[in-house]
Amino acid sequence: MNILISKDQLIGHLASFGAYAIFGLNIIFCKDIANEGELTPIVLFTLRAICATAMFWIAGFFTRKEHVPPIDLLKMCGAATLGLVIPQLTFLTAITMTAPIDLSVVQSMTPIMTMFVAAIFLKEPITWKKAGGVALSFAGVLWLIYQSSHAAVVQTRPLGIALTILNALSFALYLGICRPIISRYSVITLMKWMFLFSIVVSLPFSWKGLLTMNYADVPADVWWEVGYLIVFATFIAYFLIPIGQQRIRPTLVSMYGYLQPIIAAIVSICLGMDKLTWMKVVAALCVFAGVAIVNKSRAKQEG
Repeated sequence: MNILISKDQLIGHLASFGAYAIFGLNIIFCKDIANEGELTPIVLFTLRAICATAMFWIAGFFTRKEHVPPIDLLKMCGAATLGLVIPQLTFLTAITMTAPIDLSVVQSMTPIMTMFVAAIFLKEPITWKKAGGVALSFAGVLWLIYQSSHAAVVQTRPLGIALTILNALSFALYLGICRPIISRYSVITLMKWMFLFSIVVSLPFSWKGLLTMNYADVPADVWWEVGYLIVFATFIAYFLIPIGQQRIRPTLVSMYGYLQPIIAAIVSICLGMDKLTWMKVVAALCVFAGVAIVNKSRAKQEG
């Protein structure tokens, strides 16, 4: 087997790495915004969708125009529901009623779900090497979470766990089912339509909150965090994810989600809230070793 990966695959890995590294900080800022209580999950999501839609449509004026037939627009609407609306709304709601360690553990199931979704819908084989790589990363991230856990301020509620499971399942379905439509168009074309559909889906439930909210009451530091969510965790991250989806397999893309607790641990160590131990280093190495193993596992059409 060739050890080297192609330039296309390398771009896919770097894009996935970048997106999930951004999402790692996203967790911290979303928790902060949720604790402030000024922005409800549906209002925050709609604000992100409106701003991202504007940015992607403006970017579209400077890129090659692509005709999208009605049937593909319908598929993009489905992709927006699975990949944007359900994951973001469930996450923003669950984070207010779930302890961080419980949220991280349940979200760690996403690559496992994605592996099975890809096997069912894309006929990607579940080889021993792939299953072993996912298991190794899963064990590493659970150990990292355990090593970095502290007393929970938020008591986990059953609804929070249910929403987190729905979050993981919806994004796994998006990564697995929607790859064909994602591979057909440029990232800008795809995202400008998907975020537009996200506004259409969410606005009936958020318009009242958007009109009645007192924006002046929102602290400046919260607006800075919202700005990060819009520019980095929405526009840039969702620009990078389709690049990864187009170039590497769904299970591999989802496994970069294991970066999120690693990023959270690094931030905690840098802020003096946690300390670096050899056990955390081993756990992180297990995560990346698992990704490497899955990358070398047999793909759908390989011999």
